[in-house]
Amino acid sequence: MDKKKVYVTRRIPNDAIKLLEKYFDVEINPRDRVLLREELLEKVKGKDAVLCLLTDNIDKDVIETAGASCRIFANYGVDCNNIDIPFATQMGIIITNTPEVLDDATADLAWTLLMVVARRIVAADKFTRNGAFESCDPMMFLGKKITGTTLGLVGAGRIGFNFAKKAKAFDMRVLYTDLIRNYKMEKEIGAIYVDKETLLEQADFVSLHIPLSTSTTHYISDKEFSIMKNTSVIVNTCSGPIIDEKALVKALKQGEIWGAGLDVFENEPHIEPELLNMYNVVIVPHIASATMETRTNMGLIAAGNIIKVLSGEKPDSCVNMEVLK
Repeated sequence: MDKKKVYVTRRIPNDAIKLLEKYFDVEINPRDRVLLREELLEKVKGKDAVLCLLTDNIDKDVIETAGASCRIFANYGVDCNNIDIPFATQMGIIITNTPEVLDDATADLAWTLLMVVARRIVAADKFTRNGAFESCDPMMFLGKKITGTTLGLVGAGRIGFNFAKKAKAFDMRVLYTDLIRNYKMEKEIGAIYVDKETLLEQADFVSLHIPLSTSTTHYISDKEFSIMKNTSVIVNTCSGPIIDEKALVKALKQGEIWGAGLDVFENEPHIEPELLNMYNVVIVPHIASATMETRTNMGLIAAGNIIKVLSGEKPDSCVNMEVLK
């Protein structure tokens, strides 16, 4: 009996590939880049399952091209904004993601960005490597204090809560805003629930941990930057379009805020050009989940979902549950 066919749109850690190869005929994109549109359309034809990435645009055409044989698109990531979920649901195709496994890694990177921006580490490192360090200067690379300051947390879900817990080590006052109050976070770390404006007015550091939707696109724009302290730092590890990038450039140039740390961008992989030359922003290439352990576990979850679906079982992390009814 022929093995079922699985296509992987880009190489992921080998443990997940080996797991899939135990059960299926697996084909992997051999190129170290995102598939071109025509390549993606060609490769999904006749496959029983596709393991895709956030960088793959799984729209109506791709889903239709995959055809009736395709039972699942297993997304290698938490967000599924790259997939037309309503149409996939209409076609009876299961969509899965990899939740929870990357909470620690994402919260850790958000803290890394906060500290690197606050203490001007990137600029100081470049200065030192370029041979400019001649003696200790009392006025050289003065940064921002972290311990004992006020942290503003936008979003108190799994990652936001994880991030906030780490603030206890820095004796920070934690403010948070969300659609729903997190009473557990309030009890455990003394977080204070406030509205958006109060948070932006009072926070020394603002970290974003909310999902992208029509209501959260440009959640931070000109108005919000005008409210923030001119000594504040903003960190974004959730989704690029949450911040209006042009407004961010203006706020950084005009001194409305002190600095920014970005792992995600509004029009990835394109970045607002002026950000590339700004001393008060640190940018990294969407690496929040990039630890060996996390990326491996993400692959194993995605592979496990495929194995279960193609074996007639329910997956562990289905995004469109109505397909399973």
